[in-house]
Amino acid sequence: MAAAKSEVRDGMRIDWDVTITMDDGLALSADVFRPVAPGQYPVILSYGPYAKGLAFQEGYPSAWNRMVAEHPDVAAGSTNQYQSWEVVDPEKWVPDGYVCVRVDSRGAGRSPGFIDPFSPRETRDFYECIEWAGVQPWSNGKVGLNGISYYGINQWQVATLQPPHLAAMCIWEGSADWYRDMTHHGGILSTFWANWYDMQVKTVQYGLGERGPRNRVTGQLVCGDVTLSDRELAANRADFGDTILAHPLDDQYHRERSPQWDKVTVPFLSAANWGGQGLHPRGNYEGFTRAASKQKWLEAHGIEHWTHFYTDYGVNLQKRFFAHFLKGEDNGWQQQPKVQLQVRHPDRFVERHENEWPIARTQWTMFHLHGRTSQLLPTPVSTATQVSFDALDDGASFISPPMETDIEITGPLAARIFISSTTADADLFLVFRVFTPDLREITFMGAIDPHTPVAQGWLRASHRKLESKLSTDYRPYHTHDEKQPLKPGEIVQLDIELWSTSIVVPARHRIALTVRGRDYEYAKSTGARLSNFKNELLGCGPFLHNEPRDRPPAIFGGRTTLHFSPERPSFILLPVIPPKQ
Repeated sequence: MAAAKSEVRDGMRIDWDVTITMDDGLALSADVFRPVAPGQYPVILSYGPYAKGLAFQEGYPSAWNRMVAEHPDVAAGSTNQYQSWEVVDPEKWVPDGYVCVRVDSRGAGRSPGFIDPFSPRETRDFYECIEWAGVQPWSNGKVGLNGISYYGINQWQVATLQPPHLAAMCIWEGSADWYRDMTHHGGILSTFWANWYDMQVKTVQYGLGERGPRNRVTGQLVCGDVTLSDRELAANRADFGDTILAHPLDDQYHRERSPQWDKVTVPFLSAANWGGQGLHPRGNYEGFTRAASKQKWLEAHGIEHWTHFYTDYGVNLQKRFFAHFLKGEDNGWQQQPKVQLQVRHPDRFVERHENEWPIARTQWTMFHLHGRTSQLLPTPVSTATQVSFDALDDGASFISPPMETDIEITGPLAARIFISSTTADADLFLVFRVFTPDLREITFMGAIDPHTPVAQGWLRASHRKLESKLSTDYRPYHTHDEKQPLKPGEIVQLDIELWSTSIVVPARHRIALTVRGRDYEYAKSTGARLSNFKNELLGCGPFLHNEPRDRPPAIFGGRTTLHFSPERPSFILLPVIPPKQ
């Protein structure tokens, strides 16, 4: 690795390719952006695989162009030369007295080594980087972590190791549970990670050298100065997708890539996205409710996955938080309400503060599924009936009468249904939906997909076993530690978690629950695509469950029957929020 180069430009002292040596002797590469004036400053650090030298505008052009066109404050006040995907813009932080450190993770960008995303080795590397930053001559000894997605997920993991110099974290849309949030939704394999690996990690692997991009500022090769063959590159990375497939239950592989909540004690701000169904928000809520930290805050917003991290709204929130914990400023943050919500309406967001999550004044309200009439009603059924559908098909929908008044639904949802199958298993995909008076579905610009439904949940019937200590009426928690196959025709109860959401349903609109055998589709074709994903965006973004090896037709391709009776009440439990008194 080339020796570090230091220069002053755009009002910053920039140290390019600083070497950080790990406990096994491997040297990682970092860029350090710091104030020109000598001194000791708090550190904002990020560690991840997306290549510190790859410009946001070049690596993710469709996301960047949409963001700056609709939110000009993102690009204002910066040359934008140092913008990178899902990490802070140093030009907006260094002038406020922060040092920004970006580390290329092992095997990615300009850091050599073997790529194994989210592995214990990576987490240990992250720990070592934090401790390195905490003792540098330009550091005040307080390190904060900040970033989106990958740069948020691994914060939960490294916090479990409790690095002594870690003083605060901002996890912006960062999932946590490697099994439940990320790789297996309700026990059903998500193909996102295998595709993500192809599109966003292999494309910036160390060793691409001359075959990879160049840093637009320095002209350096983004992926290292050596150029390896395809065979050499393959030997330096984990077989990620197939490894996930090989672990269908929540075993040690998943647990060592997930946080231990009793060991997460650092102050943090957890920022969720209502439209992030399929990856992140569950971890943001779970972290806020379960982490041992005494000082923790939750924020929830809408629109695209990356946007608010860079808007004035997001940056100002982050800076208030970090100024308090890294600089010791008495800026009113301690009076910040524990929960800040951008409550979602069909046409806008309205900010509101709460003191807890779920909201204490929630009125948990059941709407019952009526099989005979396909309705969703507050009253239970009075007679027995059944509804059957092909197990890999679009399923059945249950829709309410028009709402008499506006109704706010904010928080976690849960459903209980009774099913039988002609085969040994069945996958259930639940979609909570809202329709206009003339029965047009209302969808939203989600974290990824422009036609995201209000809420989703998933469960493989053989994974129906519940963990009694962590389950609540509003959040079923499944063990995923054993399979309980179905007997053909046997009726079983399924309690299904739907991820937290927020929507104010206007009067005369209707709510609905769809029980499907495959992923939700807003339309068969939308034309919506992003440069970093393989698939067309049809409603679920890239968070699909279409791996044939995980869902063989002999087991999952029969017929599923929903059962309704007074003895077997099927319902969805909704978090209805009354106005504050």
